[in-house]
Amino acid sequence: MRNYILKRILLIPLTLFGILCVNFFIIQMAPGGPVEYMLAKYRGMNVDATSALTSTAQMHSAQNNSSSYQGAQGVPDYLVEELKKQFGFDEPIYVRFAKMVRDYALFDFGKSYYKDKSVATLIWERMPVSISLGLWSTLIIYLISIPLGIKKAVCDGSKFDVWTSFVVVLGASIPVFLFAVFLIVFFAGGTYFQWFPLRGLTSANFDSLSLGGKILDYFWHITLPVLTMVIGGFASLTMLTKNSFIDELSKPYVLTARAKGANQHQVLYHHVFRNAMLIVIAGFPSLLIKMLFTGSLLIEVIFSLNGLGLLGYEAIMTRDYPVIFGTLYIFALIGLVLKLISDLTYSLVDPRINFDAI
Repeated sequence: MRNYILKRILLIPLTLFGILCVNFFIIQMAPGGPVEYMLAKYRGMNVDATSALTSTAQMHSAQNNSSSYQGAQGVPDYLVEELKKQFGFDEPIYVRFAKMVRDYALFDFGKSYYKDKSVATLIWERMPVSISLGLWSTLIIYLISIPLGIKKAVCDGSKFDVWTSFVVVLGASIPVFLFAVFLIVFFAGGTYFQWFPLRGLTSANFDSLSLGGKILDYFWHITLPVLTMVIGGFASLTMLTKNSFIDELSKPYVLTARAKGANQHQVLYHHVFRNAMLIVIAGFPSLLIKMLFTGSLLIEVIFSLNGLGLLGYEAIMTRDYPVIFGTLYIFALIGLVLKLISDLTYSLVDPRINFDAI
């Protein structure tokens, strides 16, 4: 196992380099970069990057513009050159890429084009929100889904299985944003009750609270966002756990264990659990990544939480390349580390698995 861990750790820098390389050149070839975005704002277009691209493309086709940048018609040449220099586009593409790789190897992500802060500072400021949402949501999903999935497998076809399946399907079919709006309307001062705050991760007087008060305030704020993410994420894991246990319960070794006098608890947790949980553990990294970043985007917007998902979305809309690549780098690094942890957990659950042969 030690050799496998060493190989995986050595592969992380190469994988990160490949991810950066592919995404860097794809984004560089895509139209509507930061220069076009600023040119559109200069011309008085109060639009996002996507609509600015469309508008400037129409102007470019209608007018004979000698500039290589869309929307530069009527803009002083010195301003275009200043923008190119400001964003680093006055250098060849290979020079920019080499500089980015060198800086990222030292975890220097540069400075945001628009927020007047370093990318590392922005990520550090937003990280607690995403970690809070991701870790609590994933933990609660596993604590609910695994026992519920096991119970459904044991009671397959019973009334309990039918009714819980209805609840699971209902939770999976309701869009996450719709459930978030429902919670806000009923419990966050929308129409009925004002039991929970509508925005933020902490109250304005958080620093003046006692330790116990800070803990209560934190959980008070995070209850509705986490509940929304749990409802949207526990259905698939519950059914995966159920199906995995049903598959194992039908195998010959289970019949042998029962023939030897093993009771239901011994069959489930001494024989079946280890094998059935392998496929559940395999999905842990992807679920946590989803909860940490992609799955929390809408939740962060609806509940006004400044997390990494919202930061990455804002960066894409404004073509803030340093923030885009910085968040991508962090996402990829965390994903690779979690995948390695998942493999280690495989070995802990079932020592028969030997990754050194890979």
